[in-house]
Amino acid sequence: MTIAAVPFFRPSIGDKEIEAVTECLRSGWLTTGPKTAAFEAAFAEYLGGGVEAIAVNSATAALHLGLEALGVGPGDEVIVPTLTFTATAEVVRYMGAKPVLVDVDATTLCVDVADVAAAITPRTKVIMPVHFAGRMCDMTALRALADAHGLHILDDAAHALPAAHQGATVGKCGADITAFSFYANKTMTTGEGGMLVTANPALAARARVMRLHGIDRDVFNRFTDPRAGWAYDVVAPGFKYNLTDIASALGLVQLGRADEFKHIRASRAARYDAAFADLPLILPPHAAEGDSHSWHLYIVQLPANAPVSRDAFIAGLKAEGIGISVHYRPLHQMTVWKPFCEGAQFPQADLVFDRCVTLPLFMAMTDAEQDRVIEVVRKVLGAAQ
Repeated sequence: MTIAAVPFFRPSIGDKEIEAVTECLRSGWLTTGPKTAAFEAAFAEYLGGGVEAIAVNSATAALHLGLEALGVGPGDEVIVPTLTFTATAEVVRYMGAKPVLVDVDATTLCVDVADVAAAITPRTKVIMPVHFAGRMCDMTALRALADAHGLHILDDAAHALPAAHQGATVGKCGADITAFSFYANKTMTTGEGGMLVTANPALAARARVMRLHGIDRDVFNRFTDPRAGWAYDVVAPGFKYNLTDIASALGLVQLGRADEFKHIRASRAARYDAAFADLPLILPPHAAEGDSHSWHLYIVQLPANAPVSRDAFIAGLKAEGIGISVHYRPLHQMTVWKPFCEGAQFPQADLVFDRCVTLPLFMAMTDAEQDRVIEVVRKVLGAAQ
């Protein structure tokens, strides 16, 4: 079988997902309702229970609601890794607070606990680690650091479902609040969507109120409770962050496949590792001992002795029809974030950005497609097959 081109990503949507969405459309309940309530319950159970899950329309919304529930406001500082998507920092500005960028470890691509410790000031209120590409940060050390300074941890786990730290599932491994993403290219999808998870009932209650306009009764409750649906109060100027039942119907099926997806991603990553072991490439870091990796992204880096530059490598892959991406241009290089880090240096993130490329890795990928990626990578690097 000849493969001419391989996309960077293609969703894994089957008949069960289509049937679930169709059933929802025929039910007449399209916005937040019974499917969303079921999705929240199933997600909390999947993580192992003992937490509450609040479905929202994006991971950005979950991060924003998390900061709001933690009481972040003007004058506060939130520590954020510079190697992340802009949403991690932008939600801090939503609250009028200051994002304090820190460098990452060039090997793990996650925040270094020592860098986080050095960034703490009397104004620091929250640490926001990012489990980059699906590899868990050292949550044991970060939790100890946060406790020593009286700080909260808000996990950006957009890449990390399902992963674990020292046997504890992400969402239950030391953060006060965890934000998940169900964007189209994530390890499971609702198209657009996210989930806020916390074991703290007060934080969960605040997030539920603020999720939909600051109304004191949950959206589904207003239409199922014997009391009149219009008999509610508005207790805060909230947001419009609820997830629809259409999206939740899709999410319920995808959640049921999460372990299958994890196995597929891990198998694809291992196949790449074996195929590239003899190449002048820095392969992605594996999980730390005692942790597990979600393998959301497969990121390679071209070292100084590579036969081609990073940009030439990208051009060669694209010329052969291979979809790629780069994760990410560090925030401190972006116009909007430069004023927040004047004079600061981020040598490790700069190094990673200059030499990294993300290769295709997705659940619906075929052996033939992966073989084609491997063939082209070896060709561009001038290696024998």
